Amino acid sequence: MKKIIYLIFFTSTLSFSQEIALLKYSGGGDWYANPTSLPNLIKFCNQNINTTIKTKPITVTPASADIFSYPFIHMTGHGNVVFNEAEVQNLQNYLRSGGFLHIDDNYGMDQYIRKEIVKLFPNEALVEIPANHPIFQKPFPFPDGLPKIHEHDMKRPQAFGIFIETKLVLLYTYECDLGDGWEDSEVHNDPSAIREKALKMGANIINYIFNN
Repeated sequence: MKKIIYLIFFTSTLSFSQEIALLKYSGGGDWYANPTSLPNLIKFCNQNINTTIKTKPITVTPASADIFSYPFIHMTGHGNVVFNEAEVQNLQNYLRSGGFLHIDDNYGMDQYIRKEIVKLFPNEALVEIPANHPIFQKPFPFPDGLPKIHEHDMKRPQAFGIFIETKLVLLYTYECDLGDGWEDSEVHNDPSAIREKALKMGANIINYIFNN
């Protein structure tokens, strides 16, 4: 009975929240990369998909109880990531209780983050998300799946996920650089069409979280 009460309370809290968060992790990686990306994504979502998210994202740490206040936590960077035991436990509880973690490899994170994902879900496989998944369908259609924003190693962009039952709770975007596409236009000098594509994909992620 206690478990049921807790889950109902937590789900209600996540649904009520109109803020999103950025994860400040340990290990030496630049968790603070792309400082203009989330504010721009929030602005785009509020203007185009009728969200009312507060314009400044909150910074949270993996072991903090604060993470339970936010339905969406974004994580990015280029380097090393390390979750300790307490952080793993807290993130597991968050994700199994209705939270969502988006990890965006900003190039150089892949070799480190995969082992930390295994820590979080030792019994769950990180699987590639098919292009027919709802996250690629609405409100903006991406019939080929995850778009390519920046080129690095001539690899195709891939979206990987962890599912609990049928619900996607962890999204890992690889060889894509969505966050770079969300940044102010002068940061990377991306064409407007590329930035729009990145923002629309980001809006699909937000839409999936707020409506599932």
